Amino acid sequence: MAVPTRPAEVPLVLSLIARWLFRLFGWRVEGTVPNFPKFIIVAAPHTSNWDGVILIFVALILRMKIYWMGKHTLFKPPLGWFLRALGGIPIDRRASHNAVQQAVAQFAEHERLILVIPPEGTRRKAARWKTGFYYIAQGANVPLVLGYIDFPRKVTGLGPVLQPSGDIEADMEPIRAFYQGKTGLHPERMGEITLG
Repeated sequence: MAVPTRPAEVPLVLSLIARWLFRLFGWRVEGTVPNFPKFIIVAAPHTSNWDGVILIFVALILRMKIYWMGKHTLFKPPLGWFLRALGGIPIDRRASHNAVQQAVAQFAEHERLILVIPPEGTRRKAARWKTGFYYIAQGANVPLVLGYIDFPRKVTGLGPVLQPSGDIEADMEPIRAFYQGKTGLHPERMGEITLG
């Protein structure tokens, strides 16, 4: 599944400016972009709007083009083109459609795709993680990259890579262990890493 060194998708000058600004605010990025053409970044914990801003900095600093999924109604004129330019992929969530299948189809249609999914699914309090991220990765046969943010330490980045085995219960153990101790801006909103 590994490919030759991936081309940088963000200009070096933007990366350097983002790195300088990030350090100015006391933050640092850990990890490197895995050498895969397609993967899912698990973005956790997700408890505030600042998570998205920090994610943009991470993408610029690590020089990667990221994509995210949003409700299809967000992509109507006049702002639809802008959201697509920011990496938005419209997903139709009406009952007759399946968001997991639509996301898997996106991976089939692209040679390179880095899709960011916050498993809590909301910035508000989530009882537990949603499992769509896992089933998208399994269906598309792409790895999961454990992305994280830890506000108390002002650290964010990319951690280990996990290829779903099909045994979600077993695969959640190393995921749960990795996120232990990583804290969002609003810890009281963090969802438990358990399966419904």
